[in-house]
Order: sequence, then C-alpha cells, then structure tokens
Amino acid sequence: MQNLPSIHLSKTRVRSVLALLGLLSIASLSRANGGFEPHEATIADVHAAIQEGRATSREIVESYLRRIQAYNGVCVEEPDGILGYVIPIPNAGQINALSTLNLRPASRQAWGFDERKARSMTDLVDDDPNMPDALEVADQLDEHFARTGELIGPLHGVVIAIKDQYDTFDLRTTAGADAFYANDRPPEDANFVKRLRAAGAIILAKSNLGEYASPQARSSFGGTFGNPYATDRYPGGSSGGSGSSVAASLVTVAIAEETGASIRTPARMNNLVGIAPTQELVSRHGMMGAGMNTRTGPIARTVEDAAIVLDVIAGYDPDDELTAFSVGRLPDEPYVSFARNPSLQGVRIAVVREFMDRSLFTVADEQSIALVEQAIEDLKELGATVLDPGEGGSLFQPYIDRYFPRGDNALFTAQYPERFPVNAEGQPTSDHLKELVSLNETPFTGPTMRSFGPAPTEGESRYWLETYLQRRGDENIKSIADLITKARFFRDDRFIDRQAALIERSKDTTLDTRNRMQRRFAIQQAVLQAMADLDIDALVYPTGNIPSPILGAPNEPNKNGRSGRSSWNILGQNGFAAISMPAGFTTEVYDRIEDPDTPGETILVGPVPAKLPVGVDFLGRPFSEPLLIRIAAAYEAGTGHREPPEGFPAL
Repeated sequence: MQNLPSIHLSKTRVRSVLALLGLLSIASLSRANGGFEPHEATIADVHAAIQEGRATSREIVESYLRRIQAYNGVCVEEPDGILGYVIPIPNAGQINALSTLNLRPASRQAWGFDERKARSMTDLVDDDPNMPDALEVADQLDEHFARTGELIGPLHGVVIAIKDQYDTFDLRTTAGADAFYANDRPPEDANFVKRLRAAGAIILAKSNLGEYASPQARSSFGGTFGNPYATDRYPGGSSGGSGSSVAASLVTVAIAEETGASIRTPARMNNLVGIAPTQELVSRHGMMGAGMNTRTGPIARTVEDAAIVLDVIAGYDPDDELTAFSVGRLPDEPYVSFARNPSLQGVRIAVVREFMDRSLFTVADEQSIALVEQAIEDLKELGATVLDPGEGGSLFQPYIDRYFPRGDNALFTAQYPERFPVNAEGQPTSDHLKELVSLNETPFTGPTMRSFGPAPTEGESRYWLETYLQRRGDENIKSIADLITKARFFRDDRFIDRQAALIERSKDTTLDTRNRMQRRFAIQQAVLQAMADLDIDALVYPTGNIPSPILGAPNEPNKNGRSGRSSWNILGQNGFAAISMPAGFTTEVYDRIEDPDTPGETILVGPVPAKLPVGVDFLGRPFSEPLLIRIAAAYEAGTGHREPPEGFPAL
C-alpha cells in the first residue's frame, strides 16, 4: 500500500476497488472517506458514525431521505390513477415502499415530496410542538449526544419504518386504506413503538402494505409497491413495504407483522433477515386488526440488527394479555449477545422434508428446494448435527398419526365422515370415541404437516378490528360499516377486493375461536413430542417454495398443502418462533399466466431467467429465539448470502 501513490492510484480509489471486490464493505468505504453512507449500513455503522464525529443524527436522516428521493417513486404505470388498473414496470428503479414520511409540511416540500407523503392528510398545518418530526427528533438526539457524549439507547439515531398497521401518534395510520378518518393520526403510539422511541429510534416513515394486511402488494392509499430485485415482481405480503424499504436501504431496519407469513415472506423475497417471534413475546397493542396468530417482529439486513430491535420490543405489556406468557421466559442475556461469535457445535437441526418433496409440487418449486438443500449441507459444514429423513421422507408423520387425532379430537373426526359417520343433524351414528381409541394401535395417515384440515372460527377478524376502532375513538370512523362506506378502494380484479372482504367480515355476529385454540394445541403436541423424542433443537426448511411472481399475475395454485404466493406458515402461526434467512438466488423461474386458449384457467410458463432471492427458515420451540439467533448468525457468517439489489446502488 506504501507504493500505491507512485502508480497514480489514490487511497480512495484503492478502497473503491477493494469494495467492488468485496474486500471492504460499503460502510467501511464510508468510514474511510468520512461522513455516513446509508447503503447497507448497520446499526453499528450508525453508532460508529455518530460516536466518531463523522455524522450527526440529522445528517443520517438526511442521507436516508436522499435515497427515498431517488428510489421511492411509483413503480407501475397507472393509466387510470392510483385506484385503477396498473401495469408493472421492469427495472423501474423505484419501489414505492414507504407511504408516509415523518416530515412537517415545510420540510416535506423542501425535500420535494408530494402531499400524499404528508404526515397527516387531516392536519394540514401540522405545527404541534409536542409532535416533532424525524428531523426534529434527530436534533434532540444530537443535543443529547453533544451534552453527554452518550447514546440515548441501543437504537440511537437508527432510522426505522413501521408497517402502517401499527399506531404512531405523529403519523397517519390506516392500514393502507384511503378511509375518511376525522383524524388520521391515532391518539397514541403502539406500546412497542414507544419502546423504540425510548431506545433512540427515529421513526422516519410508515411502510406500504397489502391493504388491511392482505397478501398482496397494493393499498388504496399507498398504491402498488414492488421488489427491488425485480421491480415488476411481488415484494411479499402483507409487509412488503417493510421488506423492500430495508432491502433498498431506504431505512436501517423496519417493523413488520405476520399472521400467516408476512414477516418471513418479505424477508425471503428481499434477501433479508426476518424474525417472526413467539406470538406472546411482543405486544400487539396499537395494531389495527390483531388476532390470535398475529406476531410483531423486525426485518433487517443482518441477524445482529434484527436481534437488537427484538431486545427493545420484547417483553411483558399489560395492554396485551398474551405477553403475560413471556414473563420469566426471556433470556438472562440480551438477544443480540447470541448473534456474536456464534457456533453450531452441539446443535441438532432436523429437516422438514414434508415441505421439500419434489414429487408433490411442480418445477416452479425446484430451485428454492435445491438452494435449501445446499443450506442443509452448509449447516453440516458449520458444525451442526443434521437429522434428514431424505428425499421424499417425513419427519413428523408418525407423530401426527399418533398424537394428532386425540389432540384435535372432534375437529379430526369431522374430517373423516366415512370413518366417523354422523346423521343429518351432525350427531354421531357410531362410537367415535371407541374408534379414536383404536387409532392408538392402528393409526392411519390423515392430516400431514402440509395440511391439517379446516378449523373454522367465527368473528375473530371483526372482533379485533371493531375493538381497535373503539379504542381509537375517531369521530367519523367508528365501525367496519364506516370503513366500508366512508373510503375509496382500488378497483382491479387481479388484486383482492378489500371492500368486499370488509363486507364479508362484517357479517359475523359471534366470537368463537375454540377450534383455533384446539388445533393450536394439537399441532404443538405432535411437533414438540417429535422434537423431544428425536432430541431436536431446531428445524430447517424453505421459507417458501415459489419465488416472487409478477405483480398482478395469477396466483400459483395451492398444491398438496403448498400455497402459491405465501410461505410455509403452519408452524409459525401456531406458536413456534422462526427466523427467515437469505439462502441464495435463483437463476431462472416459472411464471403463472392466464391460459389464452381457456378462459378462467392458468398455465405455467418458463423457465424465465431471473435472479431472485430465496429464503431458509430456522424454527424452534416457543421462546427459543436465543438459539435461533445463534443458528442464524452462524449460518449468516458462514455463507454470506446477503447481496444488495443491483438497481438501487449507493448514491
């Protein structure tokens, strides 16, 4: 390096070349040149820039605003406006991931953002001094650091986006809906948002989402949003804006929510880390449309960053009774400590081959399965003991056959009327109990890990949404009926009709979730029994099998329990903790299109060259987040599959 100047290569030039070769991170390049580079920056990079005097919190926020200026524009053609038919744009260079920005009107206008990005559409003056915007919060942090020389908390200066399903007292919250609230700001933050702010986080934006947390990449207020790895493709639902904003470095980290797989799907489709924690670990307070299966968690570019956020938001909240189950079950050490110097020695990980059986799926599943098979080999090389039933094998079927019938009981017998017959009134016409006892000796294969059959509930969605509206206390939007009649909705039959869904939801008149709770117990019993018998610490499987589809394309049909657009969700939504990790990229995919010869039918076409992210899940027992973070961090360090999207480089 001493001789480099003599051959006319500056140190800056050398560092740039090394960065391109992967020998220096972009963040390291920024440190060498001074200032702060937000592209791929970690929480540690943010803190280093502040503590070394290279950047203030305000300058860090401004660096992200420049990226939002550059990359958060419309990513589809809208010939009939935001509510009409849309046409995806390949290589658009825009993703529309953030729907609302935390800037007062003068700052928003100075930065060139239009009024639809305003903090509020109902408070146009927006001059409440008790409601500082992101730049003003940054100034407060800078004043604190200048006065004390100390960071205010573990998220000091960290720029965060919050899924628009969660309350923020300073930013409009409508779950993506264009509903006519008298005050589009809720009266207070969700409780976990209060924790983020207390830890020094700067809430810069609300992230776009599938309206009312639907599994799509469109909302009536925020519009359509895309995937930074292919802007004409799906970024995952419903928390796709949270995922794509982190992938494109519009924010440092984001908060997402999943009822099915809406943390892990955006993580896998955006080459990110997504922690879907144990349901009872993080509060649901201040969430529009909570439910029994809803989970709040971070999406980040590194395991360490995700763990730091989890440390802040995890724990008991008296406003969410389910978090009482977490008391006494948090680790003695911070979650982030398990991400540092991790080892897989002594860890036993089992493969859920039920989610990887090529004979049950299609060619569209192939590359995701193959990449996760490579991940399994990587785990072995990193020191884990791997229990693999092998191609076509089954890890859980013997345990489901034995334990599920008694755990699921009446729900189970209802699925097999030929064996457990009933009359017209639904009353048994044989001794069902005796037949169940016989299954102890001669079990038969019914449900599988891919599908346990129906467990109908009633009223849960309506109950939680009406409860939220009651607590919010808006003068104009007081009920689901108001959400239906006092709002604008997009009209495009390729996407889910959210007004029709609200109408259907409003018809329930009873709250009955007994079946869900029974099913949750039955699944947990079978899975935990298998893990105990086989001495398993964690499970591994593809986060999902089907890579990101074209926006507005027909869904890949469900096949043998594998959903087309979502991810494997049966375990996570029944109380198990999970982390999705980058597992590599496809080289080609198969897309679903309308059959030109048969109206109403679809066909699979391809292969189409496409470099799209694939994710791998690590899943464990309830409250096993420390172990999962350890596994994920070791896998991350040993494989390095995180790559930023090529179309969204450093500015």
